Amino acid sequence: MPHLRYNPLLRTYTMVAANRQSRPHLPADYCPFCPGSGKVPNEYDVYVYANDFPALSNLPDAIEEGQVEQLSGYATHQAPAYGCCEVILYASNHRANLYDLPLWHIEKLVATWQQRHRQLSANERIQYIFPFENRGEEVGVTMHHPHGQLYAYPFVPLKIVTELDSCHHYYRHHGEPLFEALNRFELSDGRRIITQNDHFVAYLPYFTDYPYGVFIVAKHQLANFDQFTPAHITALAQILRQITGAFDHVFDRPFPYMMCIHQTPVNSPQYADAHTWYRFHIEFYPPLREKNKVKWYASSEMGAWAAANTLAVEDTAQTLRQALAKWENQV
Repeated sequence: MPHLRYNPLLRTYTMVAANRQSRPHLPADYCPFCPGSGKVPNEYDVYVYANDFPALSNLPDAIEEGQVEQLSGYATHQAPAYGCCEVILYASNHRANLYDLPLWHIEKLVATWQQRHRQLSANERIQYIFPFENRGEEVGVTMHHPHGQLYAYPFVPLKIVTELDSCHHYYRHHGEPLFEALNRFELSDGRRIITQNDHFVAYLPYFTDYPYGVFIVAKHQLANFDQFTPAHITALAQILRQITGAFDHVFDRPFPYMMCIHQTPVNSPQYADAHTWYRFHIEFYPPLREKNKVKWYASSEMGAWAAANTLAVEDTAQTLRQALAKWENQV
């Protein structure tokens, strides 16, 4: 049964899910997400699918109140892996790319993220809702069908806590949201901007550790999907289509990435005012540094969190802008 193990060194949890060992890996002759598999409707555009191999579960035997095992002699414990793991299928077409979809279709995907956020946040045991996408074998994809995932955690993950604490610290000392200052800096400099619209701006942050690690950041104070208006949905769909289209034209090959959506926690009193100083944004982690070379996260990056970028983002931003223009000329 999946469960959580507390790490007292980092003050966060590790999810233990041995059931995920048996999930299929790139089967050549079968896709459970394609119509006809018996697992999804015969026709669909965007479809939410319960993960067959969840790391978090809301099954009754996983959520007994107070089910916490204290480990004698250690400053740690086990807890139920309560939560939710979903697969969000972008399209029924097995070979579709996100940027191939018409705008209305991507708007429906964003609206689905919003709908899932609203429904899952109503559960008081959920503290963080995290939609994400892994694309490409270089980041461990086990199914090539276009899809993302959503995890709803019973705790706020460590990276989000670190971002929240940094944003709160900046707000207390400077009187404005940190992302407001970051956006102003990047827009003023201009060299790392990829594209923008009325509600979002996409850029390679000055400090990013991935050569093509784009951030998509809300231009105005926007905390989470619950605050999205129809205009926000359209604007995010537009810029997602542009950025993913540009990616595949950087090296004229499918471009692997991790896409991580960061927003404010839910049901977390300690972050009740985070909507005033933390901002919705998307972080991309694309592992390629050249067409067939991966930027590996090795000992310094993983063991010490001491990141290193192998390329100057002022140069890669120019490459991305050229790739975006190339894609836009084709659509």
